Amino acid sequence: MKEKVAIIDSLGAHGSSHHFYLYGQSKGLADNNIDVTLYTNSVTQNPNYKGVRFFTFYKNIFKSKSIILAGIKYIFGSILSLLHAKFSGVKICHFHLFHVNILVLFDFILTKILRMRVVYTIHDVVSFENKKSNNRWSNWIYKKSDKILTHNSFSKNIFDNYYTAPKHGVDIIPHGNYIPFLNIQSDKNKSRDRLSIPKDRTVLLFFGMIKKVKGLEILLESLKDVAQKNPDVLLLIGGRVWENDFSIYQEIIDKHNLSEFCLIHNNFIPHEDVEHYYASSDLVVLPYKRIYQSGVLMMSLSYEKAVLVSDLEPLTELVKDNDTGFVFKSEDHYSLSTKLNIILSDMDNLEKIRKKGSELVKTKYDWLEIGKQTKKSYESIL
Repeated sequence: MKEKVAIIDSLGAHGSSHHFYLYGQSKGLADNNIDVTLYTNSVTQNPNYKGVRFFTFYKNIFKSKSIILAGIKYIFGSILSLLHAKFSGVKICHFHLFHVNILVLFDFILTKILRMRVVYTIHDVVSFENKKSNNRWSNWIYKKSDKILTHNSFSKNIFDNYYTAPKHGVDIIPHGNYIPFLNIQSDKNKSRDRLSIPKDRTVLLFFGMIKKVKGLEILLESLKDVAQKNPDVLLLIGGRVWENDFSIYQEIIDKHNLSEFCLIHNNFIPHEDVEHYYASSDLVVLPYKRIYQSGVLMMSLSYEKAVLVSDLEPLTELVKDNDTGFVFKSEDHYSLSTKLNIILSDMDNLEKIRKKGSELVKTKYDWLEIGKQTKKSYESIL
């Protein structure tokens, strides 16, 4: 008899590509003979996978202007999801966490009252944006849960330093690739026409939500030297700004007269347009200052793009310099500009590295294998 698992996630397709992660996880588990039910929000589409049931009990929670009303809608969605899971014979509820708050506490207590086991995949072990998430609530919930999953050894080590592990421990389950869910646009010129990018420019892409920890200012500071040596270079910035406005970045652009070398789309990028940003680019740059794992990195490699990343451990676990990508010293714009100039001086090598990186994510980060590893984690708590 198949084991029944509920994946419960209110975020889904709201404002990001997180739903692709949920799809991959669900399909990987179903392909490993797990009976999966995915509970998410009403803006997320049913992937229609064999062996995966799909329900959207979290209705319009992100459309509410009132935090209280949004919270009530969330609680209602959780009650329906967890009761449905219980009466469907589910034994394990798998949640995804970016930070801990009172709603997470509510889910945990209700799941335990209903006598189902709790598994958490923790995406941000100690939240960069919500400092209050590192508190006694977090430690109590994690300790009382049945299993914690992190994406890499770096995150596991951070967890061990901050929190008490549950009885059944902490397992490392990698972030899977996005290949099954992407429309890889092979016509670069068509995509550049769509985004009004000249065909003769060499395009660097900075993609995703713009947060202070992602180091866009470091990339902009490096661009002056890069543009002097590579006058055809163009930095394409795609993604909305988180909390702080874009003015701190615009000041750098103005200071170094970089306007002709930047194309700025600092707004939410619709899912149907994402492929054109990647197709238009020659190199994706991730100048991050802090990170636990990167969906943008996995997305870039899944789109078969070469990547340049800062030398943070969660990134270099996957990207090896001049092998599966390129690496520079974090928070050092001189190191970044030097590396960019080297890369752009040898486009044949760039193409070779691009192919090696895309091959790596196809083989090592396949959802079938990740589903197999996750199934083992489930078996350890039953």
